[in-house]
Amino acid sequence: MRQSTLALRITYRVSFSFSLRLNCELSYRTDDPLAVTVLIGRTGLRPVRWVFGRDLLAEGMAARCGDGEVVIWPSRADGDGPAHFCLRIGDARTALFEIPAAPVAAWLDGTYAMVPRGTELEGADWNRLLQLAE
Repeated sequence: MRQSTLALRITYRVSFSFSLRLNCELSYRTDDPLAVTVLIGRTGLRPVRWVFGRDLLAEGMAARCGDGEVVIWPSRADGDGPAHFCLRIGDARTALFEIPAAPVAAWLDGTYAMVPRGTELEGADWNRLLQLAE
């Protein structure tokens, strides 16, 4: 199992006029190749962990993507593309985060170098998974 992590500062939009800067960590593991984990407030007393699709993150950085508890869309475009993207998590009580796009895009490229898109399930032991499901 290989792992890739990215630590960065993100903006939590508490309201239209008030925001907080938080520590965040993105992680990817080759033994769970379809998912990324976002750990928000990683150095605080109560960090929040969300796990969702790696492709959802990649696609949401280019265009609005997702339904339900995780929605991602590009924000604040500059000359070469979005400088940031927004991540909304939660259902009844949502939280909105603004995340710098460039470091996340570079990190995602590294995860796709580890496990290319479309090959995530090539090593799956389907017989074992079926036994676990029964």
